[in-house]
Amino acid sequence: MKIPIAIVDDSSENRYFLADQMKYSDEIEVTFTARNGIDFLEQMKSLPHQQHPMVVLMDIEMPQMKGTEAVKYARQIYPDVRFLMLTAFDDDDMIFEAIKNGASGYLLKDEKTSTIIDHIQQLLEMGGAPMSPSIARKTLLLLSRSHPAEAVVREQVPEVLSERECDVLKLVVEGKDYKAIAEKLFLSTHTIRKHIANIYEKLQVSSKAQVINLALQRRWFKE
Repeated sequence: MKIPIAIVDDSSENRYFLADQMKYSDEIEVTFTARNGIDFLEQMKSLPHQQHPMVVLMDIEMPQMKGTEAVKYARQIYPDVRFLMLTAFDDDDMIFEAIKNGASGYLLKDEKTSTIIDHIQQLLEMGGAPMSPSIARKTLLLLSRSHPAEAVVREQVPEVLSERECDVLKLVVEGKDYKAIAEKLFLSTHTIRKHIANIYEKLQVSSKAQVINLALQRRWFKE
């Protein structure tokens, strides 16, 4: 069964282009598109529950209601719907406002359509927090600043993780995405997904942001 999604963007060109690209996917089906946050909320209200999208690709800067506000309202009404911010901006304040308001991930618009589809699948399969590599690196830097190295005694990576899982975790903490990790370790993306699922289970976390924060707090890897 295809994954139903919605696309919210004030640019009709962006909406139509992405929706058209998604038509060629065997995994994704575009339920509807919306021109801003208010339009999105109105369309959601008019649809029966069974026709709601599972994932929404949400732009941030839009007239009438920006994406972060729409996510904040929608998460209260539709808690089962996941939101991926898809934007041209990687501003620190925007990143954290989006995540604080309930966004599940933050991708840049210059990502390939195939990469966006892969992130949508990651989100639903593993409940992770998809991020473009540049966003992940920026988030990593911001988290590092909030956990000064001198304030924490460095710990060893938990023995419960295998050597290969430690390799994968280190690359996740460095901001690498699934494809980059697979290429680095000469493994398939499917194998990497399995390793990351095992890491989440063993460390009792449910997202990339949580596992990165945990690794930074305990200084498992050298800066």
